[in-house]
Amino acid sequence: MSEAQKLDDNLATMMGDLGVKGRRAARRLATASTAEKDAALQEAANELRADATNILAANAEDMKLAEAQNVGKARLDRIMLDEARLEGIAQALEAIIKLDDPVGQSMANWQVENGLDITRVRVPLGVIGVIYESRPNVTADAAALCLKSGNAVILRGSSEIQNSARLIHGCFARALTTAGLDPNCVQIVDTPDRAAVGMMLAGLDGNIDVIVPRGGKSLVGRVQEEARVPVFAHLDGVCHVYVHADADLDMAREVLLNAKMRRTGICGAAETLLVDAACADTHLPALVSALLDADCAVRGDAAAQKADARVSAAQEQDWYEEYLDAVIAVKTVSGLDEAVEHIARYGSGHTEAIVTADTKAAEDFLNRVDSAIVMHNASTQFADGGEFGMGAEIGIATGRFHARGPVGLEQLTSFKYAVRGAGQTRPK
Repeated sequence: MSEAQKLDDNLATMMGDLGVKGRRAARRLATASTAEKDAALQEAANELRADATNILAANAEDMKLAEAQNVGKARLDRIMLDEARLEGIAQALEAIIKLDDPVGQSMANWQVENGLDITRVRVPLGVIGVIYESRPNVTADAAALCLKSGNAVILRGSSEIQNSARLIHGCFARALTTAGLDPNCVQIVDTPDRAAVGMMLAGLDGNIDVIVPRGGKSLVGRVQEEARVPVFAHLDGVCHVYVHADADLDMAREVLLNAKMRRTGICGAAETLLVDAACADTHLPALVSALLDADCAVRGDAAAQKADARVSAAQEQDWYEEYLDAVIAVKTVSGLDEAVEHIARYGSGHTEAIVTADTKAAEDFLNRVDSAIVMHNASTQFADGGEFGMGAEIGIATGRFHARGPVGLEQLTSFKYAVRGAGQTRPK
């Protein structure tokens, strides 16, 4: 047997073992009490704080490797951890403790004519595979959400965050053991071999029930193309801010700058500004100038170029683009109808916002735009499970099956029917 074949066999054995252990752990976790799960989460938060020095040192190694590969400013920001971000991760775990446990909740209850009592009750999905890039915090967020919702999880972070993810996972393994739960409830694929991703997408012999990808277009595209199990995902975050004719200029400026520039590398960052022609004379120059003065490159249509000489000409591809950087496309539209049509054509179904004082126009926008999240007078960067009061999210789903928008605790459950009788039999 060749060395390459031995390596392939070893990887297949390792991945198969993860699947078997995950399924076994999921069965036990499905019936764990809320108190047990919350105790494990608190222990994980404690471990993150206690091991902060080592985690930050590991992250510094990840940053050094990423810088050597010239990955770019936006990606470095996603990789980077500091004391504040690490404390934020620990606090996110404690916020999940405070959320209601969805497992076992009655969704509906009724009795049929023959006396059978039927309850639709929430249950975990089972084993969730999470494949992610560049964000070490996803290691903790995904582990915590899966744990609280009664699901075992198999984590596969990119090689860029391998050192950080390994230590964060270690915190969960120790926490689960301390809380008396199976440490295999949270497992990590500790290899950079990309073949491991393919094995997860194939389902690990039926042991993975759903895949959640968190990363760029190439990763999510591969997952959606190759996955043999259901996927919660969005391919792009092409988010729009539409400044309506009745928008207050100061509000529009503040919302736009936050939506674009607060963090340019997240999926909820605005990538296109649409300005109503009815307010373009007063609003367009001010908004474009504010973006440029904030060091955001602007690619615009003829009206935007006329408003400021620093604007470069937008190409057709710009309307489809998820820049994930300090770049935005700007277009003037004739009114709400054209704004909705533009979003329908070029948007990715993620998050769109309208800025207006006209409540009727706002309701029309919210009703007609078919995206997972639609907003009125608010930054698109609120597209986040934590900001929705759901606790940390495992991702944003833009599909229409099962989950849409932030994927939190409830979205990580399915349901079953519990039927209680008194000896009833069905007539022949």
